[in-house]
Amino acid sequence: MKTFSMTHIGRRREMNQDYMYTSENAVGKLPNLFLVADGMGGHKAGEYASRFTVEKIVETIETSGQTEPVAAMKEAVEAANRGLLEEAGRDAAKAGMGTTVVAATVIRDHLHVANVGDSRLYLINHEAIRQITRDHSLVEEMVRLGEMDKADAKDHPDKNIITRAVGVVPELSVDFFEVELKPGDTVLMCSDGLTNMIEDEEIKKIVLGQRDIVEKAEKLIDTANENGGKDNITVVLIEPFSDEVKEC
Repeated sequence: MKTFSMTHIGRRREMNQDYMYTSENAVGKLPNLFLVADGMGGHKAGEYASRFTVEKIVETIETSGQTEPVAAMKEAVEAANRGLLEEAGRDAAKAGMGTTVVAATVIRDHLHVANVGDSRLYLINHEAIRQITRDHSLVEEMVRLGEMDKADAKDHPDKNIITRAVGVVPELSVDFFEVELKPGDTVLMCSDGLTNMIEDEEIKKIVLGQRDIVEKAEKLIDTANENGGKDNITVVLIEPFSDEVKEC
């Protein structure tokens, strides 16, 4: 397995409210673990929410006896959700904070994914780029209900309104996905600071067109910034069947 990750503040934000975690080694009963979170909230609250959530997920999985990936990730995301709500209740400055999170683990030739919010996980190969996660956003719900075309959703003024986030309500619904991996596949996890700045086909072109995984991540970040860099940008790339390992 080869992985590489990067995060950038972008060109418009004063702070980076994205947070990520990658481990190619075992975390608890899981053989590896990858996380991306994109916080929301007032001054520093979003930054706190994303970091707290990622750290709580890692801590919970490390100490969990769960061997099934869905059960382990569900337990961990729910623990983070409870923890954020408790923190917001203790500190008025953190009221209303929350975060997206996308989590993944590779077990043999299968990818297991958990998702809340609109941070995404893609599977990319020479045949296609495929978004595995589903956005929990207002415009995506409208697209699914047939009330809006996918093309119109891209520039809709309400595209950043998310309908599900960690730390907002006590009963959190988490989506789970399982994907079979094949040689030549690249997994991309990212915050919407990337996908709002680059179309999916351009993301595919960048990922397939660079010499190595480091250049792929750097080019994605650079292109998002060149296109405006309106938000924080985080990317995690995973090449499951590579022998050489690089990490950041």
